Amino acid sequence: MTLATPHPAERPALGIALRILSGLLFAAMVVCIKAVSLDVPLGQVVFFRSFFALIPLVIFLWLRKEFPGGLKTKRPFGHLARSGFGALAMFASFASIARLPVAEASLIGHLTPVFTALAAAILLSERLTLWRIGGVALGLAGVLVLVWPELGQGETDETDMRRLAGYGYGLAMAVLTAFALIMVRSLNRTESPGAIAFYFVVVSMLGGIATLPWGWEVPDGTTLALLVLSGLFGGMAHIAMTLAFRNAEASRLAPFEYIALIWPVLADLLIFRLAIAPAFVLALPLVLAGAALAAMEGLPRRKKAA
Repeated sequence: MTLATPHPAERPALGIALRILSGLLFAAMVVCIKAVSLDVPLGQVVFFRSFFALIPLVIFLWLRKEFPGGLKTKRPFGHLARSGFGALAMFASFASIARLPVAEASLIGHLTPVFTALAAAILLSERLTLWRIGGVALGLAGVLVLVWPELGQGETDETDMRRLAGYGYGLAMAVLTAFALIMVRSLNRTESPGAIAFYFVVVSMLGGIATLPWGWEVPDGTTLALLVLSGLFGGMAHIAMTLAFRNAEASRLAPFEYIALIWPVLADLLIFRLAIAPAFVLALPLVLAGAALAAMEGLPRRKKAA
C-alpha cells in the first residue's frame, strides 16, 4: 500500500524500477513468513513482522521530517477502524501463507482490487458498473478453478482441509484489505499518509502481542533472523512502493503489479521445492483478468478525435 500521493516531478523509469523492487521485497517477506509458519504461532509472526517494520518506516518518516509531527491526527477512530481491518487482514494473510504454496496465496491476494471495487459500490454508494461486475465474476471464477480439485474429490483428507482453509483465509484477507483500502481513501482527505501507515503497523503489533497468553515459542537463531527479516523486508517494501508512486502515475505502474507474481512462483519452485499445480495455471489468467478489469475502470479514457 502506498504511503503518499504521486509527486508532480515524475521519473517513470525510476518509478517502475521501485515498483518491481517493492514486489520483490514483499515476496522476500512472504518467503520468511512461510519458512517459520510451522514453528511459530501466528500472533507471534504478526508481532515480529509489525515491530521490525517500524524501523525502516520511522527512519523514512524522520528523514522526510514527518516524524513525530506528521503523526498528529484529528480522526483517531478512523485510524482505529482502518488499522483494525488491516491487522485482521494481516492475520488472515499469514494464516493463508502457512497453508498454501506461496504462489497460490499471492494469487488470491490479487483479488483485493476486485473486492475494493465491490466494497466502494456497497459502502460509498458508487455505481456498480459492468467493469466491476465483470471483475468480480472473473476473479471468483479463478478462485473456483483453484479450489475445485479439493472440492471435486468427494472425501477430503486432512491435507485437503488445510488447503481449503488456506483458500478461505486468503479470501478473507482480500475482503478485509478491501475494507481497509476504502478507509484509507476516506482518511487520505485529512490525514498524513505516514500517519495512516504508522498507526496500522502499531495496531497490528498490539494485535500480535494480544495473542501472547495463548503461548509463544522461543525461536532459535535462524527462526529469529527470519522473523526479523520479515519485518524489515515488509517495511522496506512499503517504502519502495511509496517512492514508486511519487515518481510515476498509478496507471503507468499498474501493469507491473502482476510482475510481482513471478517471485512467489520462483520461491515455490526453487526454495520450497513445490510443483506448480495445474489448477494454478488455469486460475492465473482469470484472477489477473478480474483484477485488471477492476483497475482499468479508473484509467483515463482517450477522447475520440472529432
